[in-house]
Amino acid sequence: MNKNNKKVIYWLFTGCFLIFIMVVVGGITRLTHSGLSISNYKLISGTIPPMNDVEWQEAFNLYKQYPEYQKLNNQFTLQDFKDIYFWEWLHRVIGRFIGLVFFIPFLYFLIKKQLSKTTIQKSIILLCLGAFQGFLGWYMVKSGLVDNPDVSHYRLAAHLTTAFITFAYTFWVALDLIFPHKKEINKAFRNLIRLGLAFLLLQIIYGAFVAGLDAGFIHNHWPMMSEGKFMHQTVYIEQNPWYKNFIEGKSGVQFVHRILAYIVVGFILLIWQKSKKINLTTYQSKGINILLIILGIQFLLGVFTILLQVPVWLGVAHQIGAFFLLSAMTFTMHRFSK
Repeated sequence: MNKNNKKVIYWLFTGCFLIFIMVVVGGITRLTHSGLSISNYKLISGTIPPMNDVEWQEAFNLYKQYPEYQKLNNQFTLQDFKDIYFWEWLHRVIGRFIGLVFFIPFLYFLIKKQLSKTTIQKSIILLCLGAFQGFLGWYMVKSGLVDNPDVSHYRLAAHLTTAFITFAYTFWVALDLIFPHKKEINKAFRNLIRLGLAFLLLQIIYGAFVAGLDAGFIHNHWPMMSEGKFMHQTVYIEQNPWYKNFIEGKSGVQFVHRILAYIVVGFILLIWQKSKKINLTTYQSKGINILLIILGIQFLLGVFTILLQVPVWLGVAHQIGAFFLLSAMTFTMHRFSK
């Protein structure tokens, strides 16, 4: 690692950590049904929460004008509103802070000429991803303020997946600076890791579908989806045409999420098994071993999340597990890339 890149690496890792915190808070926001508590978007003034009783009442009155209060939470008191307001406010504040943490140091490093041309290009991509992530957050919330008091699970998936991709790319750019020189690699093995990563991202998308549709609150059995029945027997027809059952039906979405879990497990086990037949560097070996360990933990978290009907702490832990699994997969793929 070039010593001149240390500050840049710390900057990138700080960004990774903040994105991780934002994903955790976002998970809590979703699981506590707090995401529609702030119905207006104010980029600057929205950073400061209501500071007195009058401002709190104004915010609550605004909340009352939208479907979530009118159709679901019309029994809410002001204190109930304050409880859900906190998580959405914190989520938005962290998002704003991440924007500053990425943009201001980037300008500093640019002026001080501490970034190579390649790193500048990658940093611009990161800034664009961050801006797009912010837009998707607004676009997602907007979907729950019209008729249906819930956000679109498609928009939720786009918002969450972009956060994961932004983290993975930030981590990748930092790894490029830590490991500027790469050895020749086994292309077939690298492509296997790439395919495993693709299925992992698809699994993350379906995890967001499950969250967005509250599909984790049904079929709370494992390995069967219903007691005494095999999984394929429990994909109830909810939508027409039939394929919508697997993208919009609660039963079908959970079914696909379970199947993808087994596919991801299969790929990572295959990666581990094939790695035994090739010469590995220390970091390559560590990457695969860590990947295997996190896979086991994440699989157990997924099973218990379903069995216990998605308690908030376990739902958040499962999302954190997905985050660490993506981190391990990104690191492993980086060590096998040119």
